[in-house]
Amino acid sequence: MGLKIRLARAGAKKRPYYHIVIADSRSPRDGRFIERVGSYNPMLPAEHADRIRLQTERLTHWISNGAVATERVAKFLGKAGLVPMPAWNEQPQQSAPKKKAQERAKAAAAAAAA
Repeated sequence: MGLKIRLARAGAKKRPYYHIVIADSRSPRDGRFIERVGSYNPMLPAEHADRIRLQTERLTHWISNGAVATERVAKFLGKAGLVPMPAWNEQPQQSAPKKKAQERAKAAAAAAAA
C-alpha cells in the first residue's frame, strides 16, 4: 500500500479549504483517508499563522513509515523543517522565442554592436 500525504479539498464553491491527509495512493482525492494531519487555507494572507496548520509529530511518524508527500505538501513540510526543501526545476517559458527567432535576434544584436 503506497501512502501519500496530500491535500483533500473541502470548502464551498470558490472558497477553497484543504485538509492535509494521509491516504492510500489509490483512493480518490476527496475520498477515503487514513488520518487528517493538518489543514491549508489559501484564502488567508501568506503571513497569517493559521494559513497552514500541521501536526508535526504525526507527520514525522508517517514519513518514517514511508508516506510520500505530493509536491505542494512537500513544499509545506520543507518550510516547516520536517523534510528537506524540494528542488523546483525551472519551467520552460512557452512565450519564449523559438530557435530561429533567437538566432535572428543574436544576428541583429551583433550587427548593431559592429
